[in-house]
Amino acid sequence: MVTRTVDLRSDTVTKPTEAMRAAMANAEVDDDVLGYDPTASRLETEMAKIMGKEAALFVPSGTMGNLVSVLVHCDVRGSEVILGHNSHIHIYENGGISTLGGVHPRTVPNNKDGTMDINLIEAAIRDPRGGLVYPTTRLICLENSQANCGGRCLSVEYTDRVGELAKKHGLKLHIDGARIFNAAVALGVPVHRLVQAADSVSVCLSKGLGAPVGSVIVGSKSFIAKARILRKTLGGGMRQVGILCAAALVALQENVGKLEDDHKKAKTLAEGLNQIKGLRVDLAAVETNIIYLDILDDSKFTAENLSKSLEQHGVLVMLEGPFSIRIVLHHQISASDVQYTLSCFQQALTGVQDENGN
Repeated sequence: MVTRTVDLRSDTVTKPTEAMRAAMANAEVDDDVLGYDPTASRLETEMAKIMGKEAALFVPSGTMGNLVSVLVHCDVRGSEVILGHNSHIHIYENGGISTLGGVHPRTVPNNKDGTMDINLIEAAIRDPRGGLVYPTTRLICLENSQANCGGRCLSVEYTDRVGELAKKHGLKLHIDGARIFNAAVALGVPVHRLVQAADSVSVCLSKGLGAPVGSVIVGSKSFIAKARILRKTLGGGMRQVGILCAAALVALQENVGKLEDDHKKAKTLAEGLNQIKGLRVDLAAVETNIIYLDILDDSKFTAENLSKSLEQHGVLVMLEGPFSIRIVLHHQISASDVQYTLSCFQQALTGVQDENGN
């Protein structure tokens, strides 16, 4: 019988804290579609200020936030967006930019550190003289931190260079900042500086920040005015949304300061896993709260049967391939949970129990 659960599938699995539940219960609300919800307005104002942008808009999900942002920038069907081949927008958002917006994705390879080569980005920009036959390039998208590359962080210098390239060619720059606060903390720079070059940013509230629902997109006042219309078109107008925004405000106040500790625990767990025979972790790639774990041939395990063994002890992980597992830390994973997880991996792979008999 499992008596303990350590959920490492994602940082989206956190439960609302008591402070969040109290804030939700007591939230002052009105109709946000009509523009009168005071708690939603307070969150949007605060997030715009933090991100150094003119305005912000609460949306139900990161997928909608990215979709709305791309569609605002690419408001003519047949537009093209340049983005990483391993990016969340390209892989995990159901092809929405194409399906709903008629926007064509042009991928550039992501390097191991999450970046795309600047020269390759520039080479992917369509020559406007070929407009009769080519899609029209209108947007470049970055992701920070880059989840599929292990939560790697894009630096201020790199982001600025991409921003300069976009301006040179008359393009816009959008940052999928689902975990932008993780990146800012890991790099030791203010988050507004990290996104200064961007025309728009989507920020997830329900990942590292630990709120139960939602994302915020930020940009200029004119960008957000158009985004508000598209949010309604896509079904994202949710009336008394201040109930959700109240929890997000608590997350901003209480959980940003915990991200550094999440990163330290991720590094501790990664180092411990890398010492277990049959496992390998690229420790240099563990910059934030995400760990990618490879299972070596001599372990005689697959990701599937190893995860099932761990699940019997209450440790939940995400399969990434036949011999690859993803682990994500969050503020509700304790130092004790990290040690327990290591002991469960050790037992599963070697049959060796820890000193407590676990």
